[in-house]
Amino acid sequence: MDKYQTYLIDLDGTMYRGKDKIPEAADFVKRLNEANVDYYFLTNNTTKTPQQVADNLVNNHQITATAEQVITPSLATAGYIKNMFGNEIEDHSAYVIGEYGLKSAIFNTGIKLNEVTPDVVIVGLDYDVTYHKFEVATLAIKRGAKFIGTNADTNLPNERGLVPGAGSVISLVETAVQHKAKYIGKPEAQIIDFAAQAKGFDPAQAVMVGDNYNTDIKCGLNAGVETLMVYTGVSTHEDIAKETLKPTHEVESLADWDVK
Repeated sequence: MDKYQTYLIDLDGTMYRGKDKIPEAADFVKRLNEANVDYYFLTNNTTKTPQQVADNLVNNHQITATAEQVITPSLATAGYIKNMFGNEIEDHSAYVIGEYGLKSAIFNTGIKLNEVTPDVVIVGLDYDVTYHKFEVATLAIKRGAKFIGTNADTNLPNERGLVPGAGSVISLVETAVQHKAKYIGKPEAQIIDFAAQAKGFDPAQAVMVGDNYNTDIKCGLNAGVETLMVYTGVSTHEDIAKETLKPTHEVESLADWDVK
């Protein structure tokens, strides 16, 4: 299939590189709008709210976007704990390592903050992470809290290079508690499943667009969604040549993709 009803588009490395523009990105989104094709931005960024993500796309990269078109692991994780606790979520508690984008999504569910005996510990990227935060999370998990990681990205591409990502933060807690987190963001199918349910699109008619095989493309593969690999970010031709499961499509840049 090369005509899709819905595009799920990665951000870092696909729409931009840190503060640097990817020139083809804005035109690609413009062509999607002209073709009346639905699209959502499926990012592993948990530090920003959907509105902040959309504002960055519009103001700094001239890419048409609204908050309603942004899907983050923060939203998907909030959806996951809503399903976990149901109507009794306000009777439960959480401890969160992360930035405002993650904390606002989690605590807007009605779940309470608890640093000692929370029901769940959620860990994401935190630019001001400290030993104390790791200690609180570790002890809570050791006491029985469920351990959720937003996403396993070890690195993030920005204008300075590949900097530490959420996975680097989460792995420290995993080492301390000696077991893995339950992951929600890319490459897990969970985030696409959440997006499809929240936005009402058919995954069989969607395509996942991204630059990172280990997050974007594997997310599509895990969710049974076709994929479009673009070589403007993390993964290289040499990386893809080593993989048994290939992307559905590969392009050097989004300028090479024909929106139908």
